[in-house]
Amino acid sequence: MTTAVDIVIPTLNAGASLGPALAARPSHPDLAFSTTICDGGSRDDTVPIAQRAGAAVVTAAAGRGGQLATGAAAGRAPWILFLHADTRLQRSAGNVIARFVQSVNGKAGYFRLRFDAEEAGARRMERVAAWRCRSFGLPYGDQGLLISRPHYDRLGGFRPLPLMEDVDLVRRIGRDNLVPLDADALTSAARYRRDGWLLRPLRNLTCLTLYFAGVPPQTLQRLYGR
Repeated sequence: MTTAVDIVIPTLNAGASLGPALAARPSHPDLAFSTTICDGGSRDDTVPIAQRAGAAVVTAAAGRGGQLATGAAAGRAPWILFLHADTRLQRSAGNVIARFVQSVNGKAGYFRLRFDAEEAGARRMERVAAWRCRSFGLPYGDQGLLISRPHYDRLGGFRPLPLMEDVDLVRRIGRDNLVPLDADALTSAARYRRDGWLLRPLRNLTCLTLYFAGVPPQTLQRLYGR
């Protein structure tokens, strides 16, 4: 029996990375994947790239939480795979997803973070991400999120937050209901190269700490930057 999976990708001027991400979409004979791009007002070639790749395109106000929620609402498949526009899944991901959706109930899965960079800082951040997930149950959005639609709906889905929408949802899922999936999510290192392999993680950690302290995501967005 074939299981349908909606891939949901939020975009905003993501033309440089979206094509490779769509080309690397997972496949498996027991899975039927469809892709929805939820665009936040791109002024580059993001939308034409998505359309040429056969993805459905919907629009929403810019803001990843709201875009993810809108993209999810546009589909009907019993499973949803949330990905970022600059993330490509390892070729074996289709097999991993198939095993998960056929055997797991009431849980969500996330992938192993890898950066498309050779710097030592990239390997360090990959180890930090693995430790964060293992110790605190906090995978970030660039690791993808695979969840059944009924479970997603019961949790109330993504909230329209401009930042920390991923942390907000995985905290509601709960660490005991998060499963590491045995495939890489190869993610762009562009922001780390731009801001530095030390400064960018420090900024991210500061935002996370302030969020847990109760600072609104709308305020944190100014600190986080693009």
